[in-house]
Amino acid sequence: MYELKIITHMACAHQLREFEGRCENLHGHNWKIEVFVTGEELEPNGILIDFKRIKTATGKVIDELDHKFLNDMEVFKEVNPSSENIAHYIFRALADALNSEKVRVSRITAWESDTACASYTEP
Repeated sequence: MYELKIITHMACAHQLREFEGRCENLHGHNWKIEVFVTGEELEPNGILIDFKRIKTATGKVIDELDHKFLNDMEVFKEVNPSSENIAHYIFRALADALNSEKVRVSRITAWESDTACASYTEP
């Protein structure tokens, strides 16, 4: 099994609903997003998928979130914009854009700080 990873960044604000603590207040993070893609078989040219395809698809998703107040976005109106749900949202968007018979988005990790992150994956 081959695994590729890219890292990107975004800055956005959120407020956690139904949460007791400082994070219920409006605050922001400089997020680090890790995108993992896996596959078992390389193309004849020796690559699994061009990194540029992963970066382009990821860039489109990140552009939707970057410098936004996440609670105002339609996707987070009912769903709490937690690190877990942000990772899930990015995973689903990239799976729709990149998954094929040979390549799968395997994991998204959303780092909200240097010491705290959440990952989402599917079986």
